[in-house]
Amino acid sequence: MKYDYLIVGAGLFGATFAYKAKKTGKKVLVIDKRDHIAGNAYTKNIHGINVHEYGAHIFHTSDEKVWKFVNKFAEFNNYINSPVAVYNDELYNLPFNMNTFSKMWNIKTPAEARAIIDAQIKDLHITEPKNLEEQALSLVGTDVYEKLIKGYTEKQWGRPCTELPAFIIKRLPLRFIYDNNYFNDRYQGIPMGGYTEMVKRMLKGIDVKLSEDFFEFKKNGNKLSDGTKVKFNKLIFTGQIDEYYEYKFGALEYRSLRFETEELNEENYQGNAVVNYTAADVPYTRIIEHKHFEFTKAPTTIITHEYSKKWEKGAEPYYPVNNEENNALYEKYLALSKKDKNVIFGGRLGEYRYLNMDGIIADALALAKKEL
Repeated sequence: MKYDYLIVGAGLFGATFAYKAKKTGKKVLVIDKRDHIAGNAYTKNIHGINVHEYGAHIFHTSDEKVWKFVNKFAEFNNYINSPVAVYNDELYNLPFNMNTFSKMWNIKTPAEARAIIDAQIKDLHITEPKNLEEQALSLVGTDVYEKLIKGYTEKQWGRPCTELPAFIIKRLPLRFIYDNNYFNDRYQGIPMGGYTEMVKRMLKGIDVKLSEDFFEFKKNGNKLSDGTKVKFNKLIFTGQIDEYYEYKFGALEYRSLRFETEELNEENYQGNAVVNYTAADVPYTRIIEHKHFEFTKAPTTIITHEYSKKWEKGAEPYYPVNNEENNALYEKYLALSKKDKNVIFGGRLGEYRYLNMDGIIADALALAKKEL
């Protein structure tokens, strides 16, 4: 079997590039070690509810080109991401806005909220933040930090905020209006029918082989698990760049996630798709109730408790830890990759940077324009 491109990873980056390559007449093979397409955006239909198997995925973008592209493959609903946060027995709206401040301090006006936050910041006398805690306190004051940032952040990163670098939080937007829309992007929504169906349409007519581990494929002389020999001109790799080079300079650091999903015999468990739990003594970071993403009417509901955990080799990597040490290590791999003329790295793991879904698609479209 001969192909112009072998694409490793059937997620958004791989599927976008594959679609564009096929449109220009290229022959493409997509392989993925998982038994499904769509990567971390994969949705599985369980009793009529599209379950986000790898955590909540809300599509949002201000890039009109990207928005028009994804709308070729799915109709998007009008879902607006408006998460709420639970701190002990208190509940607050996110992002930090006048609804949050009104509940926290029993005030009504932006001037009152600004005065409280400014006074708290002034009392701290932080001029040069030395860590994430000091950086956050200097931006939002003590109340917002203690109730809505500290515990959640420490669970996410697996270490105290005082041990995290200040640059992780460059800014914390405070919204002095009554607006619970988490994103500022022009376009937002969930593909009706789920992300899996959207990606399936992107890959229509393209050869896709699932449950195919690239490293086994490579070890076996570029043979698929059924013994088929594959020849290709170029490789598009969306996995870990450090793993591709056999961790030659050492492993890059990631954070991983663990999910506990269950179906409940009730119609509505929490009244919102995403509820964050910000207290440090609650082990999970959030609960997702999947039916609310698509306003699904069903007699039961499905919820997922999401836990952040340390990444180790072999585990699923989710978030690159882009501190100075890891970025310097990535630069070594990047320099190595530039010598490899027949392999291109893409996506969150290939580029070792946090990317939203629209950013992944934008990068894949840019690569397609350059490459094709």
